[in-house]
Amino acid sequence: MRQTEAGDDSAPQSQSLTVDGVKIHYWIQGRGEPVVLVHAWLSNAEANWIRPGTMAQLASHHHQVIALDLAGYGQSDAPDNPTAYGDGWVEQIKQLMDHLNIPKAHIVGYSMGSMVALKFLVLHPDRTLSGLLGGMGYLEVGGENQQNWTSMRRIQSRGAAQLALTPDQVNSVHVPVEIVVGSRDPVNEHYVAPLLKVRSDWPVVKIPGSGHITTVMAQGFKDEIVRWTAPH
Repeated sequence: MRQTEAGDDSAPQSQSLTVDGVKIHYWIQGRGEPVVLVHAWLSNAEANWIRPGTMAQLASHHHQVIALDLAGYGQSDAPDNPTAYGDGWVEQIKQLMDHLNIPKAHIVGYSMGSMVALKFLVLHPDRTLSGLLGGMGYLEVGGENQQNWTSMRRIQSRGAAQLALTPDQVNSVHVPVEIVVGSRDPVNEHYVAPLLKVRSDWPVVKIPGSGHITTVMAQGFKDEIVRWTAPH
């Protein structure tokens, strides 16, 4: 499927492509400026973006919305090869955009998906219109949080350790970026506060009364994605 062929606005369409021998499943809906949605740890595109109505709301605001299942999650393959995870996730987004003939897109992530999104912004700034980091964002090279991911049992989780970045890499991002978090999310202390020490210029929007699990489903979060991805 190509961007010019994106069809039915009323429902997401299930598609897949193969990236380095791994089947990557994705959903696509709507027409217009592209938005790529990247799901959270232990989740998938359907749970994070379709069921809460995020894809439908963005599609109704003149966006072509793409939500992929990262390798190891949802309907995508889960190979034993560690290269399919971490940096492999970033490559899957790039190749999906190539597959759909999308030169640039807004990259929106939630939780672990925000770490994927931020590394995409660092590695592929020429493919990015803007970034929105929900509920997380920065994994510092050599930090305690990176060690925590490295010690995870599941190969998919250990792969997230590859998403760590140096402060210089984070400072290299020059596209617009916003951080959106729940006001009651304890993860803020471990992932958002360190990010703001590096990029105090990135605005933070707090969703009142929401925690880490509930923010992705909150109407305020969906509204903020729509507002942010309006033409910059």
